[in-house]
Amino acid sequence: MKKVRVYTDGACFGNPGPGGWAAILLWGPHRREISGWEHQTTNNRMELRAAIEALRALKEPVEVEIFTDSTYLKRGVTEWLPRWKEQGWKRKAGKKWEPVANADLWQELDALLGKHKVSFHWVEGHSEDPENARADRLAREAMQRALRATNGGLGSG
Repeated sequence: MKKVRVYTDGACFGNPGPGGWAAILLWGPHRREISGWEHQTTNNRMELRAAIEALRALKEPVEVEIFTDSTYLKRGVTEWLPRWKEQGWKRKAGKKWEPVANADLWQELDALLGKHKVSFHWVEGHSEDPENARADRLAREAMQRALRATNGGLGSG
């Protein structure tokens, strides 16, 4: 089975506001950088979108290591996701149940995780990791495109 390393990041101007996401896919000597943006979103949604789009870009089942500086993404997949699924995509909030935030994206990510052998690794943001820094730059550039499109009324990303 092929092995792919993926570095992801998301960025948002305001929370909510215009946002961008990015992923870097590395396998053997190959490299692919992808990014995109949304007009009105949150940082957490952009972190999820980066992982989703990275997995969606894979053409066949592979072993994937995803490196993220988002504890929301890593903990969501490794700790919270199984419980959310068991509870019908709801979580206990005090004495009542409420829908899981970003359930649409968590469900999309969950479906993609089933197609690959995926492990998640947390990396410290804005550290010395060059691929994490590059993903951050790409996400911020995508966020800037969202800002220009939002302010200028241009198309979608």
